[in-house]
Amino acid sequence: RNFADQAVIAMDNARLLTEQREALEQQTATAEILRVINANPGNVAPVFEAILEKALRLCDSAFGSLHTFDGEAYHTPASRGMPPVLVEMLRTPMVPVPGMTLYRIVRGEDVVQVADITDDDAYRSGLPSRVALADLAGARTQLLVALRKDDTLLGAINVFRQEVRPFSGKQIALLRNFADQAVIAMDNARLLTEQREALEQQTATAEVLGVINANPGNLAPVFEAILEKAHSLCGAEIGNLTLFDGEHFQAIATHGFSDAAAARFRKPFPPNSHHRGLIEGGRYTHVPDIRAIQFDPNSPISTLHDMRTLLSIPLRKDGTFLGLISAYRLEVRPFSDKEIALLENFAAQAVIAMENARLLTEQREALEQQTATAEVLQV
Repeated sequence: RNFADQAVIAMDNARLLTEQREALEQQTATAEILRVINANPGNVAPVFEAILEKALRLCDSAFGSLHTFDGEAYHTPASRGMPPVLVEMLRTPMVPVPGMTLYRIVRGEDVVQVADITDDDAYRSGLPSRVALADLAGARTQLLVALRKDDTLLGAINVFRQEVRPFSGKQIALLRNFADQAVIAMDNARLLTEQREALEQQTATAEVLGVINANPGNLAPVFEAILEKAHSLCGAEIGNLTLFDGEHFQAIATHGFSDAAAARFRKPFPPNSHHRGLIEGGRYTHVPDIRAIQFDPNSPISTLHDMRTLLSIPLRKDGTFLGLISAYRLEVRPFSDKEIALLENFAAQAVIAMENARLLTEQREALEQQTATAEVLQV
């Protein structure tokens, strides 16, 4: 019985030492990840790599991946230990479908564990992602933890073992801790990006207003500045600012066009089908793929075969349609709501410049008339 007591003491000491060592490893890993976050503000790539490295080691996993979710599909910015063929497959965005563990995360589960991925309906039914994991990478036990911020799904951490050995409750809690750190890094990056974008927009607005003040009554340099700033911040390669006289459009400023294309836009041309909605009061026209629309052969747009995505914002003053500002992309990449709002802001600045020019012209004409009247009375 005495030897039995000593054995229990030894076992308890070993347990305590193991728990202390595991706690120290976890604290060290957390501290290292936080250092990576602080050292890379706004850059989540090295943070994701560090999180995966620590998670795989401390959770005793063979390989894994970290996915982000954009509301429709998963993307894989980081993976570790996976065979090259599987890494290549993960370069393609994954739309979650029933049967995928990632689909269960979309449906609201925070933790998904599969004891043996070769012993479930998804594998037996031949689901490509499940078959690839098992047959190409030798995966057996899987643990998946969601990345969420205020109930919004941001992504997931996915780790695998190559033998059937379920993860313990302690390991699941540890992976959830790493998921929390990934969310912190993503939120920090989002906040920094928003601050940088806000600063860029404020700077661009101030520069445009500076051009307006420096060129009273002269719209050409103002429109050129507006186009340059708008396209830079909206990620558009080319575009124009076009005025409407009631019957025809005519570009007053262009950006990024060839000389020949710019010359075509600077000649008066009639409205196209996508202009009608703007003339009649529409907020904007957004064409994800220009090639899906048939344009009038006389339209300058019909000759621009490289154009793919189009966004046009109207210029209005008291409900009167004055023209539009357009941004084009050379690939099919729709503009976001934030980019649409940004281009609307630049359109408002263009209207301010036009109104200033009109007022200055009226003041100058009134002054000329008063001067002429005074001279006649003097005579």
